[in-house]
Amino acid sequence: QTGARNGRRLRLAYSLRMVPMIADHRAATCAVLVLAAGGSRRLGRPKQLVRRHGRALVVHALEAAVAVRPLWVGVVLGARAGRVAAELGSRDVTVVLNRRWRQGLALSLRAGLRKVPRSASHVLVMTVDQWQVTACDLAQLLKARARVPVAAAYAGTVGVPAVFPRRYWRLLASLDGDRGARELLNAPSTLRVPLPRAAEDLDRPDDLARMRAMGG
Repeated sequence: QTGARNGRRLRLAYSLRMVPMIADHRAATCAVLVLAAGGSRRLGRPKQLVRRHGRALVVHALEAAVAVRPLWVGVVLGARAGRVAAELGSRDVTVVLNRRWRQGLALSLRAGLRKVPRSASHVLVMTVDQWQVTACDLAQLLKARARVPVAAAYAGTVGVPAVFPRRYWRLLASLDGDRGARELLNAPSTLRVPLPRAAEDLDRPDDLARMRAMGG
């Protein structure tokens, strides 16, 4: 069993050998939660599995998350969970299955929060469809972490990726449907970090065409 664990660690190190690590002591007590459970109805194909530079978008998101060296990384799966999980290979992340993914984003957020380690002080929530977001972007958000939510600001709005201190988790877990945390992030107390790359969101076929045109 020990040998198997060591083997998984070696495979993880190999798979991430080209991913720069963004070291910051503030990330060491933070968890990262990647939401990847949606059905991609408007896109017409699973966005989690759309490939960019030869890799599925769910892998891009996880590699960015791992690169900031957080306490824990989890990914919430739902639609096509088996196929998406197969893309993860042996990566050292916690897979959370949300069987109620059809009921909206809030249920995935709730399922993921239940698995975040108790020792985590903050959780950074991100999605797989903001395909231009990088580890450096995530590091900026974690560096700005505070006693209030810290959100990405882009295209005249605020949203994920966003960092939530533990005292907000119960409120996050009480959300319903597909609202996510948008209303909470729009509160005046939210700290806003400019992240223009977060504006690119893969939601519809024309978004995919734009990603391809931009070399994605």
